[in-house]
Amino acid sequence: MNDLLKRIKELKNSYVNEIVSNKISSFKALKNADIDVLFQELSFCLLTANFNAEKSLKIQNALQDKFITLSESALAQRLKELGHRHPNVRAKYIVEARKHIPYLKDILHKYKDEKLRDWFVKNVKGLGLKEASHFLRNIGFTNFAIIDFHIIDLLVRYNLIDKPKTITPKIYFYIENVLNDVAKKSNLTLAELDLYLWYLETGKIIK
Repeated sequence: MNDLLKRIKELKNSYVNEIVSNKISSFKALKNADIDVLFQELSFCLLTANFNAEKSLKIQNALQDKFITLSESALAQRLKELGHRHPNVRAKYIVEARKHIPYLKDILHKYKDEKLRDWFVKNVKGLGLKEASHFLRNIGFTNFAIIDFHIIDLLVRYNLIDKPKTITPKIYFYIENVLNDVAKKSNLTLAELDLYLWYLETGKIIK
């Protein structure tokens, strides 16, 4: 772990620190955003499942409020035109998630941390632990990281975990605990650590 902690410290002392700080500030600004903006973010995270985050962001920027207004068939067609790998099922999930719009803000204030994430996993079809964590981190909840193959490959390379064959909830929580340990030793929140690790692995920070 010491080698990884050293690399993180180097990034904290570089220009990357400002990039991470600005990104975290932009996330926190979304915490009290209008419901249509929150739903756009939820839709983005629904798009990222088994798909590229950078391409999902381009789709989000192209559609914006149309995530709320388009019919399921029209939304599926636009997702297809914009290059999503699973346009029909993602359109279905997004349209189905609209039923939560009237009380979405209430849910965000009612539950805390893991219970809040559990609510999204159980009630929003198409959101797993990774996608629910992504959504909550992107709207200012700092106790979540996104455990995807980039993060897993990095942790394997630094001998902090063995490469899992599949990501079950048990394995997800185990890796999350490993990240928590790294975050504490780096004096970072999980959200901050996630961005540093993403940069360390990919050379960029997307969202």
